[in-house]
Amino acid sequence: MKPERPVARPAPAALLQQAQAQLDRQDWTRAAPLLEQALQLQPSDATLWLALAQTRAKLGQQQAALDAARQALRLQAHNLPAALVAAQAALSLQQQALCIQLLQTQPGLPQSNLGQRLLGEALRRSGQPGDAVGALMQALALRPDDIDAYLQLGFALQSLQLQGEAAECFRTVTLLSPQAVMPRAYLLHAEQHSARWAQFDADLLALRQALAAKPDDADDEFCVPFALIGVPHSPAELLKSARISSRFLSRGLQPLPPRAAQPADGRRLRIGYLSADFHEHATAALLVDLLESRDRERFEVLLFSHGRDDGSPLRARVAAACERFIDISTQDLPGTAAAIRAAEVDILIELKGHTADSRLAALACRPAPVQVAWLGFPGPCGLDAVDYIIGDPIVTPLSHASHYSEQIAQLPRCYQPNDGRRARLSPPPRATLGLPEDALVLLSANQVYKLTPALFDAWMQILQQLPEAVLWQLSGGEQADARLRAEAQARGIAAERLVFAPKVPMAEHLQRLGAADLALDSWPCNGHTTTSDALSAGVPVVTLMGEGFSERVAASLLHTAGLDGLICHDVDRYIDTACRLGRDAKARADLRDRMPCALAPLRDATRLARELEALYQRMWHRAVAGLLPAALPAESLAHAAVSD
Repeated sequence: MKPERPVARPAPAALLQQAQAQLDRQDWTRAAPLLEQALQLQPSDATLWLALAQTRAKLGQQQAALDAARQALRLQAHNLPAALVAAQAALSLQQQALCIQLLQTQPGLPQSNLGQRLLGEALRRSGQPGDAVGALMQALALRPDDIDAYLQLGFALQSLQLQGEAAECFRTVTLLSPQAVMPRAYLLHAEQHSARWAQFDADLLALRQALAAKPDDADDEFCVPFALIGVPHSPAELLKSARISSRFLSRGLQPLPPRAAQPADGRRLRIGYLSADFHEHATAALLVDLLESRDRERFEVLLFSHGRDDGSPLRARVAAACERFIDISTQDLPGTAAAIRAAEVDILIELKGHTADSRLAALACRPAPVQVAWLGFPGPCGLDAVDYIIGDPIVTPLSHASHYSEQIAQLPRCYQPNDGRRARLSPPPRATLGLPEDALVLLSANQVYKLTPALFDAWMQILQQLPEAVLWQLSGGEQADARLRAEAQARGIAAERLVFAPKVPMAEHLQRLGAADLALDSWPCNGHTTTSDALSAGVPVVTLMGEGFSERVAASLLHTAGLDGLICHDVDRYIDTACRLGRDAKARADLRDRMPCALAPLRDATRLARELEALYQRMWHRAVAGLLPAALPAESLAHAAVSD
């Protein structure tokens, strides 16, 4: 028998030539395997490993890019281009410490604009904003027109509570990129955080014009939908912003192989919740009693956490309320989707939407047969892979279907859960809170970014009509507090009539709220958890109900509590209602006396859990039947039981 002839292997030069041709065409998909073949022949070539790393990064394969770049660094330790590719991949994989380590070992880092910018971002994201500022300033010294460095510097300054300085960074970006929506959104949001309203109207108009100018099918930038929530906007503008942002965030993500919904056949329906907020956070505080009250015989709950572990009792309580608590904090978006798919989740509930640290875009991979948005973001996701948004007849009336990319799924009562086990504690003496003992205390516990000039005008009119009143506002930091006092004085109100509540631990904050006489809700973005907290402390809340989701949350809470008389539909009625209650101590006392009974429906976590589970069953039955998602109007539990 003749010996087999060896299979001819391409010469390294030929492979490299083919690979270079594909790289020149930017055909990364064909270039990658050619580079891998070449590396089998020349495994000690650091330049080839770098080329593979760069190619994998272009394909969005961040872990593979990181692995290849680190191999290049093993072969050539002082290799700044490889360190930069590795650092970018590490950042995308939430590995900030590794990113910092990779960069700080490079002698050429001080002269690298990109390296300094990446280092600054990694430092900021790892909780070192002060150090981040130095790196980002160096990046800008090397390249004064670096838009991304200005953005990261703005974020770092915000973390340091230097909102005004952050706003100037974002304003610079608007000059460098005048057509972009993102910097205008961040600028307006930062100006609100610092209560700098001199250019509010002009900045808002510029933002809305930039958004209007973008094609409806654009996918070229993140438009910061959250920034629109706190300023006057139309539902159509919010939906457009969400759609563009979701397309941008999910670019390059590939759907997983389809997984069809199958009948449960006696097994428990598996519900997954995805969030970064399973710690001492408002979302966890709202959700925990509901999780504890669920039907464990019919539903299995998995929590997918991509947030920090703060070691708090609340995190421990949330984790104990589910079958599995899965930490995916180090995963990227494809890894997040893969973890959810591996757990065979039936219905995935995304709890962040377009808020900070969201992984909403992972849903574009379609890890679960049914995917739902709930609780975290008061508006549409704009992502076609999200099937439903959970609301109620007030926040999401079916007549508002055109405001959403999702199908509306309604709970029969308020969509927002509450912790019915929270004890109502007596507040500390007013003197310890900096409040006058004999004043009428009007509470605004919403963050300063929710305040607008029009809202503040209304509040100052209320103070003018109630000379014995003070406004007790959650502090926004020294800069914002000083500006709010100046704004009050410009409207004829003495600065000392604004009293600022410093930020304190959650338990202490909840206890002190009861020292107020009446709460003034914000608009166009209502208080969400803030309204629930005030009501739980026995403080009546006056709200102005508007058109969008965020403008209707307090109305939903008050309606469920049977306190419809506190819901107003225009600014004049809002002012009149606050002034009437401010003058009528007996009416306020009557409302306080009614509060325990009124709050019972909001604090009935067991009933809400049954209502939510009935909604999940309706979603699942449609999916199993092969039907497309459709609007699910509110049903009573009795009707749901008959339907089931």
